[in-house]
Amino acid sequence: MGLELYLDLLSQPCRAVYIFAKKNDIPFELRTVELLKGQHHSDAFAQVNPLRKVPALKDGDFTLAESVAILLYLSRKYKAPDHWYPQDLQARARVDEYLAWQHTALRSSCTRAMWQKMMCPVILGEQVAPETLASTLAELDWCLQLLEDKFLKDEDFLAGPHISMADLVAITELMHPLHLAPSSHSLSVPAARSLKADPSWPPGASAWRLRWGRTSSRRPTKLS
Repeated sequence: MGLELYLDLLSQPCRAVYIFAKKNDIPFELRTVELLKGQHHSDAFAQVNPLRKVPALKDGDFTLAESVAILLYLSRKYKAPDHWYPQDLQARARVDEYLAWQHTALRSSCTRAMWQKMMCPVILGEQVAPETLASTLAELDWCLQLLEDKFLKDEDFLAGPHISMADLVAITELMHPLHLAPSSHSLSVPAARSLKADPSWPPGASAWRLRWGRTSSRRPTKLS
């Protein structure tokens, strides 16, 4: 059996793994794990990933969890173009810096915002207290400002002159808050130009770029 990827494309990290594999012509068998049906808690899936989370990778007898680890494994095994994860020490460190930061900052804030503003009321039928939601959105705004000021600055990409894993992880993460408040922000980075030519890139990618829309003062507008 060849490479198998266990994914649910509702998941931001799963989308990053899927797009990376498709963009780099990596052959794989898609094994869909439907999170909303609880399939990640099945005994069968636990044999692949005892953590019971997606994404997960199975390559022969080898299994691997965690999206960043999977992206790096695929990049190294299939010798993806250098710009994804540069050989240059400092360029690679910049990608690593963003990948380390986003776990407990942007990803955490985006996930909580999605659950509190959409998943809880729509899927679970439970309303989140307004003050709780306001606090979560304020934290998300702060993370977006850090993304802008620390990582993106006035550049087209997060970690250098070319698209990297940092950009891919960021753009798949930012898809969710964009849909939570489509009038507040727009995504716009050349990352889309590098990705949209591939049919595996999601519909509408021509409108996606990684930079949040700014006011004339170049400050991101708030998500509300």
